[in-house]
Amino acid sequence: MSSIRERLDNSPAGPRCFLYGPTASVCLPELLSSTSLSTSPSELTGRSILIATRDQFAAALAVIELDGIARRLILCTPDLPSVYLPAIVEQAAVDAIVSDNDRDHEGLAVAIRTRSQPIMMAAREHPAASTGVHRTEWILLTSGTTGAPKMVVHTLATLTAAIRNIPRAGPDAVWGTFYDIRRYGGLQAFLRGVLGGGSFVLSGAGEQVGAYLTRLGARGVTHLSGTPSHWRRVLMSPEARAIAPRYIRLSGEIVDQGILNAIRSFYPDADIAHAFASTEAGVGFEVADGLEGFPASLVDAGGDVEIAIEAGSLRIRSTRNAARYVGEDHSGLANEDGFIDTGDIVERRGDRYYFLGRRKGVINVGGLKVFPEEVEAAINRHPAVRVSIVRPRKSSITGSLVAADVVLDGATDPALDIKREILQICRDRLAPHKVPATIRFVPELEVAAAGKLARHA
Repeated sequence: MSSIRERLDNSPAGPRCFLYGPTASVCLPELLSSTSLSTSPSELTGRSILIATRDQFAAALAVIELDGIARRLILCTPDLPSVYLPAIVEQAAVDAIVSDNDRDHEGLAVAIRTRSQPIMMAAREHPAASTGVHRTEWILLTSGTTGAPKMVVHTLATLTAAIRNIPRAGPDAVWGTFYDIRRYGGLQAFLRGVLGGGSFVLSGAGEQVGAYLTRLGARGVTHLSGTPSHWRRVLMSPEARAIAPRYIRLSGEIVDQGILNAIRSFYPDADIAHAFASTEAGVGFEVADGLEGFPASLVDAGGDVEIAIEAGSLRIRSTRNAARYVGEDHSGLANEDGFIDTGDIVERRGDRYYFLGRRKGVINVGGLKVFPEEVEAAINRHPAVRVSIVRPRKSSITGSLVAADVVLDGATDPALDIKREILQICRDRLAPHKVPATIRFVPELEVAAAGKLARHA
């Protein structure tokens, strides 16, 4: 059993390894002998603690300090509607809150409120030194588009089981992520960077992509992760040349060939990989061959991550899986064989599987299924297309039709025959009922707080 603090103590992190925020920074080895909390860590031993800071830097300091002390850490995403907090506090048995603003969460009934601040203070005796390390439960909130989020139970072991053989990493590595580290994808990047002995550059609350890219460039970022939507924003930013990463990782959305080719063209010296991961199933696999989809050889291959396809749905069983949901209403995570149904539908073509989309997002066109992501992947193959989103449009005849909103690169005139060319690509790659009935050119698309295209019901 070990904690982040123990792993830091045994990691190759040196005096030049830092955690950087927008306005503050701290040398990682100094975290072993200092605290950012206004309450003595010994008073928080064995408690269920809600990390509810506005700032990522404050949250990062708190989780490093409290892992191994707390019985449970609940990572509250900054965009969580406050209406859901009382239920989270009750179901997760929260008895302490870490915040960076005294006015936040005043109405919640908890025993202890402590403030996290970027100013590090000399630590009192760390409770783990005398009481041993708790096997802290990490509770992550799902990023569903509607309704209350589910609370997914992980441990540091399940969160770090996939952290190994990181390309071109080491004590000189400087990590960053466009995710928020209170979400699964961001937390993966954060733990990879901090526990790998390198430095980490956190984004600030509301920080624009260009400003973050400038700071990443100033710190010499080497390893950078985000969703395909994040990376499309990077490529459209004037500050995209501020960075020269040597490792780029995509996850969180279906990765199509268009975005892989675009990143390869823009950052030719970078190793590029895309991973399949979810909050519940953990990291399933990583693909680094430059192609969309994943090799069919991964399925039913055994090993520490077992992958199966049932009725077209991707299922995963591994030591990286979450243990369960918190609360009686969400008790069923895996099936009787221990596999988690991800809800992602795939299709085999030759020796490779390709992602079609989410089971719940299908469009019904006259009784025929259309996965929006499959159509978007075809549209995004046009070299002038930056990003697209496909939605249903009501039809009195078929119930729904396929409609697409498309963002072009800044050098392309929409008045050209782009629409005809996009439709031809779709006709060449898709069944007739999947070809968009309408294509509309728009200046931008909405991206949700989780870094994914906002798919409104």
